[in-house]
Amino acid sequence: MQRARTAARLILPAGWLGIIIGISLIEAPLKFQAPGITIPLGLGIGRLVFTAMNIVELVIAALLLLSCVRAGVDRRFRGLLWGAVGVLLVKVAVIRPLLNQETDRVLAGLSQGGSATHLFYIAADGVLIILLVLLLAAGARRWLPAGTR
Repeated sequence: MQRARTAARLILPAGWLGIIIGISLIEAPLKFQAPGITIPLGLGIGRLVFTAMNIVELVIAALLLLSCVRAGVDRRFRGLLWGAVGVLLVKVAVIRPLLNQETDRVLAGLSQGGSATHLFYIAADGVLIILLVLLLAAGARRWLPAGTR
């Protein structure tokens, strides 16, 4: 069981990182360049995709926290994980509702879009990318021979 928890601490951050890169850095910007995609359609798709992504992120974060329940997880890994969870919670509980309000205003014709809230979401994902890379490095250290850590 310990080996599975150790593997989870490597696999789950890699998956989480891949999801952020795939959705936030690749899908979101390209979506609006596709032929026939209007702003309302793109915003509707984006809302669905990012809601699903955030749910998956929360599940991954919960599984990672569960993988740290037993002893044997160093403080560095725990600290990075709690940092990532904190950023995720701010992103989901604070920034996303503000973005949903902005999307509603754009769809109602009350705003042109491009609010600063998008920049906060991008910044949160940037911080998460950094934390997840560091988390992967911390998790990978566990697999190295004792003398090379």
